[in-house]
Amino acid sequence: MAHGHVAKLGATSSIRLVRRRAGLVLAGLVLATLAAFAWSLSAGSLPVSFDDLITALSGGEGGMEVDIIRGLRLPRAVAAFACGGLLALAGALMQVLLRNPLADPYVLGISGGAAVGALGAILAGAASGWIDAGAFIGALGATLLVFGLAHGDGSWTQTRLLLTGVIVAAGCGAAVALMLSLAPEGRVKGMLFWLMGDASGATRPWPALALLVVGLLLAMPFARELNLLARGEVTARSLGVRVGRLRGLVYGLGSLLTAIAVTTVGSVGFVGLIVPHLVRLLIGNDQRLLLPAATLAGGVLLCAADTAARTVVAPIQLPVGVLTALIGVPVFLFLLARHPR
Repeated sequence: MAHGHVAKLGATSSIRLVRRRAGLVLAGLVLATLAAFAWSLSAGSLPVSFDDLITALSGGEGGMEVDIIRGLRLPRAVAAFACGGLLALAGALMQVLLRNPLADPYVLGISGGAAVGALGAILAGAASGWIDAGAFIGALGATLLVFGLAHGDGSWTQTRLLLTGVIVAAGCGAAVALMLSLAPEGRVKGMLFWLMGDASGATRPWPALALLVVGLLLAMPFARELNLLARGEVTARSLGVRVGRLRGLVYGLGSLLTAIAVTTVGSVGFVGLIVPHLVRLLIGNDQRLLLPAATLAGGVLLCAADTAARTVVAPIQLPVGVLTALIGVPVFLFLLARHPR
């Protein structure tokens, strides 16, 4: 009896410790968000003062520095943060859905479909608005194709969805290679920049930020059911989870989040794969804490990476996807070495 009481107290103390750590991590991520925005708005070929930042953000009148912050740097920083959060949230949802740590929005062919749509619009000489529309239509088409083929006769499984996504992604990759080989020389650079991720043309970031908030608010009520699904389908069903409905909701939401992200900043890899892993190491696998923390961490990572991409070798601007890959590859190898199973 006494032993059971001691064990219960130990478990309660452990839960409190985890929650305290999660609170500290979330507070740290909020501060990191503010720091990333401050760096993004102040860094560049034209330095700005703290007073200029305050004036620009408060709506006051100012000189050229204030106009640059409002017209160029703020939309780009918001777009990078929003899309990083979208990709990280989508990655966290996909990893729970498929119960696979390698699950990622790009593995499921969504990014490939967006690339086919966007590059097709660029190849046709369309305006930037039509390029965004092409990327969204391509991502939506790939989503419907993967889910339709994976569902098939109703025998939907995680493995079937993952394999279908890999095949569709491979087909989209072949289509992208064909378009690059047929493209005029003057359009190849723009197509490659889009493929590697580029936030410089993100002049309308607010829809992506609004969708990030809405997506997180939609996912949070299902956090408990996602925790049960992470333990296995049989366990989830026995505890009353409507697994079929939850799968459809998670896949649809994750696909929409990814489609908006790649439409806004192009194809940026590794954010949806690496960020949920790192956050999970810090605060555990409770989706009630993991989803908001991963969203903030993904936003901070992409916002900081985009700032570095435009300042490290200024005036040359690097594709932000190159930096996320340079960060993501060693981190993933480290995680693989730490957890070889």
